[in-house]
Amino acid sequence: MKLSTSVVLAIVAVAMMSVSAQAKNAEWTHLLDKDLSQWNTYLGFPNPETDIKGLPKDAEGNYTQPIGHGKDEKGVFTVSINDGEPVLRVSGEIYGSVYTRKEFENYHLVLQYKWGSKKWKPRLDLELDTGILYHARGEHGVDYWKAWALSQELQIMEQSTGDWWQIADSQIDIRCEKPEGAEVHIYNPKAELLSFGPGGVGITCRRSHDREKPKGEWNTVELITYGDKSLHIVNGEVVMALSNSRYTRDGKVLPLTKGKILLQSEAGEAFFKGIKLKSIDAIPTKYEHYFK
Repeated sequence: MKLSTSVVLAIVAVAMMSVSAQAKNAEWTHLLDKDLSQWNTYLGFPNPETDIKGLPKDAEGNYTQPIGHGKDEKGVFTVSINDGEPVLRVSGEIYGSVYTRKEFENYHLVLQYKWGSKKWKPRLDLELDTGILYHARGEHGVDYWKAWALSQELQIMEQSTGDWWQIADSQIDIRCEKPEGAEVHIYNPKAELLSFGPGGVGITCRRSHDREKPKGEWNTVELITYGDKSLHIVNGEVVMALSNSRYTRDGKVLPLTKGKILLQSEAGEAFFKGIKLKSIDAIPTKYEHYFK
């Protein structure tokens, strides 16, 4: 059977579209599998009522050392396969993180999260909480909860997803304002550029607006970071732009622009899926105006 020229062209066009789609998908590195093969774990100091075999306590019953790396007898981090896709459950029972074995810089990270229902001390009466820590480097357990490494935080918390928090002594610049009566600064792309972290105006800045879906639904969070700049994007909308990522050691200001990626365990149950990353060679054109 001889095909007409128009039919042949249509078949070629479909084939080219398929190849193009495959090439585009191939740009992404998928980070999550059933064995957490691209991740390790670090767990800090458990609550006294959490039984951990062999971990020493003091006379008051408080643990005197962290659990450490690669030990998770309580199953704080577990993966199940749902509809053929790996889903990471973070129980939140012990403060800590699951973190990438590799370091990354200049990338676009995408993941989906939704909330569970379990809460643990000290957040039994507070919002469910987790987060993405990026550009993580150095020792774990050096922050205020003795659970994480020096890094920048893209907060994931009920009604606060997209906030920034200082972790250890990280510093960054954000266009923020503090409305009358507000306790903390709020991101406003038209506001003055302020310094946050040690020596700055505060240790946190809130996202510009709430983009979180109702509890039980999956949310999509994107982190775009290139050089010293980054964007926090929640369900398709930019909620914060940040620049001049850095930290100070012995009086010397150093760039904080590459490192491992951590997902927090922070006294609340959360689920993650679709974790993928691709390298970029610039801030995407449609977002450039956030840094002008």
